Amino acid sequence: MLLERLERQKKAAAPVKRREPIPAAPLRRVTDPYRQLKAKIHDQLVVEVDPNLLNDVDSEEKREQLTAQVSKVVEKILDEEAANLIRSERQRILREMVDEVVGFGPINSLLLDPTISEVMVNGPSQVYIERAGRLELTDVTFRDDAHVLHIIEKIVAPIGRRIDESMPMVDARLPDGSRVNAIIPPLALNGPTVTIRKFAADPLTVEDLIAFGTMTPEIARFLEACVKVRLNIVVSGGTGSGKTTLLNVLSSFIPPDERIVTIEDAAELQLRQEHVVSLESRPPNIEGKGAITIRDLVRNSLRMRPDRIVVGEVRGGEALDMLQAMNTGHDGSLTTGHANSPRDMLSRLETMVLMAGMDLPVRAIREQIASAIDLIVQQARLRDGSRKIIQITEVQGMEGDVITLQDIFFFEQHGVDEEGRILGRLRPTGIRPKFSDRFQAAGINLPAELFGGY
Repeated sequence: MLLERLERQKKAAAPVKRREPIPAAPLRRVTDPYRQLKAKIHDQLVVEVDPNLLNDVDSEEKREQLTAQVSKVVEKILDEEAANLIRSERQRILREMVDEVVGFGPINSLLLDPTISEVMVNGPSQVYIERAGRLELTDVTFRDDAHVLHIIEKIVAPIGRRIDESMPMVDARLPDGSRVNAIIPPLALNGPTVTIRKFAADPLTVEDLIAFGTMTPEIARFLEACVKVRLNIVVSGGTGSGKTTLLNVLSSFIPPDERIVTIEDAAELQLRQEHVVSLESRPPNIEGKGAITIRDLVRNSLRMRPDRIVVGEVRGGEALDMLQAMNTGHDGSLTTGHANSPRDMLSRLETMVLMAGMDLPVRAIREQIASAIDLIVQQARLRDGSRKIIQITEVQGMEGDVITLQDIFFFEQHGVDEEGRILGRLRPTGIRPKFSDRFQAAGINLPAELFGGY
């Protein structure tokens, strides 16, 4: 005991070592053998390129003129300063400089590759892509943090967004509709980080999803009937599971004579109907004012005489306004949400309604949910990278204080083939949904075997 007490006194009397502050991360640079040559080309481009062309690169004609000017300047300097370069190196430098001015720098070629579905920039020296559901490390690099930041600003500036130390996170979109998220130091310790979810130039159709194995022709016919009879549908699933793509396909089933209002954080939906009004939320300005939230847009859309309201994703208090809209004559509304199962989706909706700041009893919230939502479609990205509908569940109503759910279809896995692909199929549970009489009232005849027993 005495020894322990003396040891404690000795430790207490010892001078306390001050922790040295963690030094700021140095600016990361990537070695480039042609760095000086590219810097000289860049300086010359600033002098010779017409600045009027830089302000309108969305125009195909202006883009071609700008590409021609840049190519001319680059070729001239390469002839003067690096005449001994082999043809492949000259072509690479020319392509990189054109991408820098006309496109989005080093990642431009990745964005143009139709086989790539996602581009992930983890600082200047590490760029990953997703191809066929699998992550791959590329050999693409940036010069330094400032180079990545320049490309981010080039993406967000045309749509009126900004990114700096006071607002180090931003959601944006590319001209083709691809979704962009960027986060910079001091929040991102690896350097400026960009995640780009690409969208095909031609939106995926229901035929594409059937070909990919996301759904079967029978399920596609069933979901089309559900949209046409104006069921309120929620598409739930994890990040990258294909919720927005499925929402886009479901929206394509909406009849062309209806007025559709879409509401999103960053406009991603690509509807083919003629009568579509697209709304997009707005972040606060540099003074922290002027923000327009999804919730504001949902409330405003109710005054726009919509036949259908399509919300890209509910993640906050707008869930309450969305449920109110579904319960007050705006049948056929569609939305998505993050959840691992239909039951989890309902729990998340309860939480999001409470985030609206209304002190509502849980039972009242559940009654709103049970009355508003008719169908939950669960989407998942499986281990092999494929994206499939794994569950279609009907919201039947309330029993006591619990919302009752009934699976109509579920994904049954048979096994895995030699290449690691998951084998399985959406199977009916044998239970006919309560809303099936609405199909008959609308003159839609689905085959009886669609709901056949397991």
